[in-house]
Amino acid sequence: MEGANTVVKQPVASPSKFPLSFWETTVASTVALIFALGLIGVYLTMPDSDYSFLKLPRTLQDLQLLRDNLESYTSDYTAQVLVGYCVVYIFMQTFMIPGTVFMSLLAGALFGVFKGVALVVFTATAGASSCYFLSKMIGRPILSSLWPEKLKFFQTQVARRRKSLLNYMLFLRLTPTLPNTFINFASPIVDVPYHIFFLATVIGLIPAAYVTVKAGLALGELKSMGDLYDFNSVATLFLIGVVSVTPTLISKNES
Repeated sequence: MEGANTVVKQPVASPSKFPLSFWETTVASTVALIFALGLIGVYLTMPDSDYSFLKLPRTLQDLQLLRDNLESYTSDYTAQVLVGYCVVYIFMQTFMIPGTVFMSLLAGALFGVFKGVALVVFTATAGASSCYFLSKMIGRPILSSLWPEKLKFFQTQVARRRKSLLNYMLFLRLTPTLPNTFINFASPIVDVPYHIFFLATVIGLIPAAYVTVKAGLALGELKSMGDLYDFNSVATLFLIGVVSVTPTLISKNES
């Protein structure tokens, strides 16, 4: 019979596509190289001394001790302190290590408001970008395992707001709707384009960075982390977030 002689062709498995484009791979490799060179450079150029105080702060007391010891080094070895600060902050953001709020307070205590805000926004954006690219390679199985419902919610919201995605991402950065670490790691999985992710991160982090860095100027007066954000600060951040998402709501009602 003719049907018996029919040969069924098996589908040929296409080679898996590398999840990063050339320029994304270049950026990710550059960030990794900066980590290594930065740490080596700081280690080779700092004077011989007791650096037992150098550790990631977990309490305000740890942070105040770190500030007291670094103040003298900041004036004499400004470049080394800046590089070390950037490397640590970006590393923490990349691998979602808690405690970046302490680093933001430290920026205010060591460098003042203007330089501190610029430093925090730069390092937070660089770290968030590193996390974005890392997640693009390995993030899907991790997110599906740890936060399946949260990932589904985020994916649905992004799909609904595709035409005004920048406004929605700004809203997320300015309000505690979703944790920033989750946004960093989940954005490439739900197809948030990098340019929108980047712009929302740079712009959206400025208000919170200003509040935190300014609080770092009076680090000795803080009794707990609850003193960091008073009612006025939280209300202002939420109001800015509502304003940022208003165009999305208007366009949705008009359609």
